[in-house]
Amino acid sequence: MENFEASFVTIIAMSSPLIFAVIGETISERVGIVNLSMEGTLLITALAGFAVTIITNSLLLGIIAAGFLGGIIAFFIVIVNMNLYINQIAIGFILTILLWKLSSFLGQSYVRIPGPYLDRIRIPFLDEIPYIGPTLFNNNLLVIFSILLIPASWFFLFKTQLGVNLRAVGENPEAANARGINVLYTRLIYSTLGGILIGIGGAAFSLHAKYGWSEGHTINYGWIALAIVIFGGWNPIRASLGVYGFSALQVIALKLQTVTIGLSQILPLIPFPLMILTLVLIQIANQNKGKWLPRPLKVLILGNQPQALGITYKKNG
Repeated sequence: MENFEASFVTIIAMSSPLIFAVIGETISERVGIVNLSMEGTLLITALAGFAVTIITNSLLLGIIAAGFLGGIIAFFIVIVNMNLYINQIAIGFILTILLWKLSSFLGQSYVRIPGPYLDRIRIPFLDEIPYIGPTLFNNNLLVIFSILLIPASWFFLFKTQLGVNLRAVGENPEAANARGINVLYTRLIYSTLGGILIGIGGAAFSLHAKYGWSEGHTINYGWIALAIVIFGGWNPIRASLGVYGFSALQVIALKLQTVTIGLSQILPLIPFPLMILTLVLIQIANQNKGKWLPRPLKVLILGNQPQALGITYKKNG
């Protein structure tokens, strides 16, 4: 039982960087902007968070710097898309390559430097509650914030007027504009907010989940995060469950290494193809409108893609 609880806490802690990234991308895509630069953004913000922390000896400044950089990248994508009418996918793909190479170049001085880490915040008595205690009341701020972000983002998107306006822009920007919603302003604000969360996710990798910096420090996690957003049907709660499931597969793969030593190089990679397979099945289900699925599974699996996702908005007049 204790081993199961320890594994549960490990899964929650390991998931925090991806939770930030996935919820950040969910918010961005809900407003109609695809931030395909996430792979590169996670790399450069992981470096920025670690480097600023080393230089200033302040973990808080490192996290703020990473979030700020993530926001700037997202802001740039929206400005270029909505003013120069350049395809979002093209901008994001170019930025991914650029930021990936830039992180490799700028990060050479920080390789193999011992990484600082966030201290745990322990609340006596409450930390003794099974499962919940070690997760919420004896953990660092990034893990706690990532957990609280899940219900907060869901409530904002689906239960507030600002969330309704945000989703309206992502579904039909022309209709939103006719209702008096400033589409450019809305996309700028919320895509930048999404970028800030992605940047914090990058910092969470180098300051929490994978202490320190190395070339390709967060490699492939950006693509996985993009995939999980689709897997989650653009819903923060469903997407977060996808993140926890992905982390659970990683933990299981690591534990199986002690049983199957000969497969030690292969097992940690298992979660990646499994996630891709899951996405293929979801895509097939979407194409067939889930006709072959029982109703409960249909509701769970089929997503709700914003209708204007990735489409460049050109205001008439």
